[in-house]
Amino acid sequence: MLWFRYESAGFYDQTTLPGNVGLCGNITASQVTTFTAAAGSLLVDLQLATPKINGFFAATRNEVVSSGGSGNVTVYAVAQCAETVSKIGCQDCLKVAYNNLQSCLPDTDGRAVDAGCFLRYSSTAFFSDNQTMNIAPFLKDGGNSRKKGIIIGVAVGGGGLLLIVGFLLYFKLSRKPMADHRGDILGATELQGPVNYKYKDLKSATKNFSEENKLGEGGFGDVYKGTLNNGKIVAVKKLAILQSDRAKANFLNEVTLISNVHHRNLIRLLGCCSKGPELLLIYEYMANSSLDRFIFGPRKGSLNWKQRTDIIIGTARGLAYLHEEFHVCIIHRDIKTSNILLDDNFQPRIADFGLARLLPDDKTHLSTRFAGTLGYTAPEYAIHGQLSEKADTYSYGVVVLEIISGQRSSEVKSDAMGEFLLEKAWKLYENGSHVELVDATLDPNDYKPEDVKKIIEIALMCTQSSPALRPTMSEIVVLLKGTSYLENRSLTRPVFIDSDKRVQGDTSTSTGSSTSNATASTSQLSGR
Repeated sequence: MLWFRYESAGFYDQTTLPGNVGLCGNITASQVTTFTAAAGSLLVDLQLATPKINGFFAATRNEVVSSGGSGNVTVYAVAQCAETVSKIGCQDCLKVAYNNLQSCLPDTDGRAVDAGCFLRYSSTAFFSDNQTMNIAPFLKDGGNSRKKGIIIGVAVGGGGLLLIVGFLLYFKLSRKPMADHRGDILGATELQGPVNYKYKDLKSATKNFSEENKLGEGGFGDVYKGTLNNGKIVAVKKLAILQSDRAKANFLNEVTLISNVHHRNLIRLLGCCSKGPELLLIYEYMANSSLDRFIFGPRKGSLNWKQRTDIIIGTARGLAYLHEEFHVCIIHRDIKTSNILLDDNFQPRIADFGLARLLPDDKTHLSTRFAGTLGYTAPEYAIHGQLSEKADTYSYGVVVLEIISGQRSSEVKSDAMGEFLLEKAWKLYENGSHVELVDATLDPNDYKPEDVKKIIEIALMCTQSSPALRPTMSEIVVLLKGTSYLENRSLTRPVFIDSDKRVQGDTSTSTGSSTSNATASTSQLSGR
């Protein structure tokens, strides 16, 4: 792999850049399960071995015997890091590249290019035999990282349905439970600290935090558009929290954690500023703003069916990463359309995760009882305060119904006999009239009724009243990527939560919509 780059500032030790994604082929492997498993295993091995190899380059292949007797499956792959980066930098870059390639499988070809590395796999050879090397000696335990394992999930349903395999890679040196001593976790995982920006530079970039540059207001503070000295556009968030010594220490610990969250469907934290009159967070800027503006707002109807399904799948991938693939579980707690931002290609980026611990123990930015928005919040969390990853699953299901229907979850349609969205979707499901839920602004020629049926039933699966019945987010990704649906899986009626007749007492709706182009948010962290 050969590439050229020049800039006015030094970049030799830079490993990743925000916004980089995997480039995927357009042919699906004929043996989906076998190929996905072989490719995933090979990419993991390269991710671990390449930083240990002199020159940071490895080319290898993986041949697997198919269990169905339909011939062997061979996968070829190459990994390379720039020799100007460190071993740790190479590891970090390849980890991001690996995550970016997960969306390509089971396509037969995928590649990821970043500032400090390159990773590619293919079903056909794209390098000469004399470049192939045995990487097994470099996979032995040693150094500061080890191969934790791959979890492969395969769902099989009606008529021999074979769904896409999901991979889960863990890099973890300590299995200590999450506790108040955040330093133990940060030290155990050797997280890299965020970039520190100067307050005066951010003040200048945002024109003294002017109203003209204000993008929006979120629960943790206002967000401003900023243009740095090098011309890069960012989103700057002023955190509305007290600046005690303890608060600053917590801020730096939490920001260190969040800045190490890298996924194509999550907003990237670029850095922070802790030396100044206010604590500031710097995020990548999303020019297309938030999803709610395209579903309900001034640009309603401008997203076609494919764009909507891409957003549905991408959001599921982002949540699956937060819940299952990062080294600590991050529960978002406030998934809604205004917290899903869109990049230049209308791919989703989840915002508002990771900062709940900066608030006092008895207070969140939304309510003194729970952090969430009624209409999206799982009943067990809104009523009883019981929080788990399945609360995010419930909210995700509601968001999917909003994306499909173009109707707000809390909005009552006059022609629907006063029904809220979830109630309406359930009745249409019972009657087998799924297509009636689809947004009228969509062209009927753009979607198939069976695809509508599958997505709506997956959404209803997410909103079942019992958390135990809801699938995990990685299972949802598998279901969405499948070519058909599990017809024999029964659903239970969801419990409906709305702001005026289902939940009473000390509850409140969101105090501010995160319509900003990048925000930071409430979340719950727990150890794996």
